[in-house]
Amino acid sequence: MKAAIATDGNTVASHFGRCQVYTILELQDGKWKIVKREANPGHLPGAIPQFLHGLEVEQVVCGGIGNRAMELFSEMGIRVTAGIEGTIDMVIGQLAQGTLAGGEGQCIPGSGKGQGVEKSGCDHANHEEGR
Repeated sequence: MKAAIATDGNTVASHFGRCQVYTILELQDGKWKIVKREANPGHLPGAIPQFLHGLEVEQVVCGGIGNRAMELFSEMGIRVTAGIEGTIDMVIGQLAQGTLAGGEGQCIPGSGKGQGVEKSGCDHANHEEGR
């Protein structure tokens, strides 16, 4: 099984589509291991879900995510755990223990524009500025 974590630095990115990279994990011998980091291919409608689907990802972990991306992942059979904050190591630990639980992560349409690699702040209603 493979999972992708929307990543900025060593933390979960606050916006799925505007993160710097996707940290790709694979379950190997009962343990989650980082197998690679893939640069964000660009925030075009449908491009990132298709990209991660091509990497055979079965689960996506992120902070905020838009409705259309959620729909596309659902159509592809990819589970989304949104509303996650913290370090990549924390997420890996919670995945290993089976305790990773999402929260409120639905984005307001257009709220991620200019955020992420293009801007340091986040315009989501449910995230703090600069996360």
